[in-house]
Amino acid sequence: MTNPLLSPSTLPYGLPPFSGISPEHYAEAIEAGLSAHLSEIARIADNPETATLENTAMAMERSGLLLNRAAAAFFTMVSADASDTIKSLETELSPKFSAHQDALYMNRELYERFAAINTTGLDQESARLVEEYLKEFRQSGVQLDDAGQQRLREVNAELSRLGTEFGQRVKEAMKSAALLLDDAGELAGLPTEVITGAAEAAKSAGHDGKFLLTLIQPSNQPALAFLENRSIRRRLYEASLARGTDGGPLDVRDLVKATVRLRAEKAALLGFANFAELVVDQQTAPGFSEVQAMLGRLAPAAVRNAQSEADALAEAAGHELQPWDWAYYSARVRKEKFQVDEQALRPYFSLETVLNDGVFHAATQLFGVTFHERDDLEGYHPDVPVWEVRNEDGSGLGLFLGDYYTRESKRGGAWMNSLMDQSHLLGTRSVVINNLNITKPAPGEPTLLSLDEVRTVFHEFGHALHGLFSDVTYPRFSGTSVPRDFVEYPSQVNEMWIMWPQVLGNYARHHSTGEPLPQDTVDKLNASMLWGEGFATTEYLGAALLDLAWHVISEAEVPDDVLAFEAKALADAAIAHPLIPPRYRTGYFQHIFAGAGYAAGYYSYIWSEVLDADTVEWFRENGGLTRSNGERFRSELLSRGNSRDPLESFRRLPRS
Repeated sequence: MTNPLLSPSTLPYGLPPFSGISPEHYAEAIEAGLSAHLSEIARIADNPETATLENTAMAMERSGLLLNRAAAAFFTMVSADASDTIKSLETELSPKFSAHQDALYMNRELYERFAAINTTGLDQESARLVEEYLKEFRQSGVQLDDAGQQRLREVNAELSRLGTEFGQRVKEAMKSAALLLDDAGELAGLPTEVITGAAEAAKSAGHDGKFLLTLIQPSNQPALAFLENRSIRRRLYEASLARGTDGGPLDVRDLVKATVRLRAEKAALLGFANFAELVVDQQTAPGFSEVQAMLGRLAPAAVRNAQSEADALAEAAGHELQPWDWAYYSARVRKEKFQVDEQALRPYFSLETVLNDGVFHAATQLFGVTFHERDDLEGYHPDVPVWEVRNEDGSGLGLFLGDYYTRESKRGGAWMNSLMDQSHLLGTRSVVINNLNITKPAPGEPTLLSLDEVRTVFHEFGHALHGLFSDVTYPRFSGTSVPRDFVEYPSQVNEMWIMWPQVLGNYARHHSTGEPLPQDTVDKLNASMLWGEGFATTEYLGAALLDLAWHVISEAEVPDDVLAFEAKALADAAIAHPLIPPRYRTGYFQHIFAGAGYAAGYYSYIWSEVLDADTVEWFRENGGLTRSNGERFRSELLSRGNSRDPLESFRRLPRS
C-alpha cells in the first residue's frame, strides 16, 4: 500500500487521511522526511550565490514539508491515541528529532548565510524572520567550538530520551493509580453520571461489576469534592500524590535528577547562569529576576488567603482538616454560604450545548465565524469530530477537531495542537485540535460538565482561535508559535465569555428540560467566584515556584532526595501549606519534564494574566461581545502570531 504521508493530503485543508495511515507509515515518512530535509538544508547552505531573503530564509521556510506533515500527524497520535507500537516508535524517533534539530541549528555555514542577509528595506515580518532565525542559531550553540557542539548534541539527545520516558511513565502511572472499588456505596455523593462512568471505566479495564475512579493530571481530583466517604477520599488523594515517586517501576525520580543535571550543563555550555536564565531569554519577560520578583510578591498573599479559607473549612468540618478534606468542605461552604451547589449545576452544562451554544456561539458573535460539522471527514479516533470553520463571507478558514474524552491511550491534561499551520508562503490554512480528558458517559447519556470543565473547554478554544485566525506569511510565525509566556494570554481572554450573560443564557440550559439556568443561581455563582482563590493561587504558585527551583540549580546541586528537595523548595519560596500540594508535584509534572515545553516557564500562566486582565476590562468597558471588538482583537493580535513582537501586538490593542 502506498504511504499516504509521503505526498500532500488531498483532503480539505490538508487533513491527514488517518484511516489509511498505519504506524509503519509514520516511521517510513518520518525517516524519509528527515533525510529529505537535510538534503534541502545542504542545498541552502552550499548555495554559491549571495545570501538573500529568498534563497536562504524563504528557502528554509519552504523546506521540511514532508517531515513537518508526518511529524504533526505522528505526535498527535503520541499524545492523544498512543498504541504500544506508537509508544515504541516515539522512543526510537525522539532522539533522531533532537539530532536533526541540532544538525540544522549548529550548522555554521547555514548560520553565516543568514547573518549575511541584508535586511535593509525588508518588510517587518521578513526582517523579523531573519532576526528570529539568527537568535535560534545562537541559542542552539552554533557559536560553540567543535567539542562544545558535540557535547551539546549528546546532552540534547539524552534530554530527548529522558523526556519521552518521563511522559510514558507518567501516563502509565496515572492509569495504574486509578482507584478500583467494589461497592457503589463507596461512591456515595458522586453525581449519578460519574458513577455510571466509573462503572464503564471498570468494565473497559476488565473489572465488570466494579467501579474505577480514573485520575486527571493535577494533584487534586474532581471526585474529592463529592465523595462522602472520608477514607475513600484519602485513598484517592494519596494515590494521586504518590504517582511517580512510590518506588515502583514507574518511579520517575531517576529521570528527574538526570534531566535537571543535563539542563544545568546545557545552560552552562551556552553561557547562562542556569537553565531558567536560558529559558527566560527566549520569552517576553524582560529577565529572570523580574519573574522571580513577581512570584515572590504573590506567594505570601496567596498563602494568607488560603489559610483564611482553611479556617472556614475547619469550622465547617468540625474536626481537624486534612488535605483530602479540602475540596469536599469547600464545596459544602460554597453551598451553605453562597447557595451554590456544584453538583446541581452539572445538568445545565452538557458538552454538546457548551460547545455549540456557548463556545461556538461566542466566537460567531465576536468574530463572525461559523462552524459546520463535516461528517465526510474523519479524525484520528471515532470520538473526534471535525468542523469546518468559515469566515463571515463564507470563505473557508480552517478545520477544528474536538477530542474531549479521556481514554487509556491519551496523556492527561488539556491542550491544543496543530496538524497544519497557516502560511501565505505555502498556501496553507490551519487545522487545529483541542484535547481534554472528560469521562465519557454511558451510551445514550449526555456528557455533563463541571464548571471547571466548562472553563477548560473555553480556555482551550482560545488557543484554537489563535491558530485558526493566523494570517502570516511565514509558517514559523503561525498561530500559537509565540513565546511560552505569551501563549496563554489569548486563551485566558476567551474564558471571560463563560459567564457573559449573552453567552451563558444561550448554553446553560438543563439537558432534559431545556430550562435556562435560573438567574438567582447565576447571581450566586457570580457572588461566589472569589471563593477558593486562595487555594487555587497557592497550588498554582507552588507548581510555578517548584519549576523554577529545579531549574536554577547547578549540576553539583542536584539533590539525591527528590522529595526532600521539593519540600525545601516550597518552604524556601514561602508557598508551602500543609493542606495544599502544588498543582503538579515533581513525580507527575509533565509540563516541565516530559520535554521542555514549560520547563522554567510554568510561570507563564500568571504572567499572561497581567495582559489578560487589561484586555478583559477593555472588552467590558466597550460593549463586550461585539463584532467591532472582535475584529480589533483578531486583526491586531490573534492573526499576528509571532510575525511581530507579541507585546507590540498587545500594545496596539485599546487600553482599558
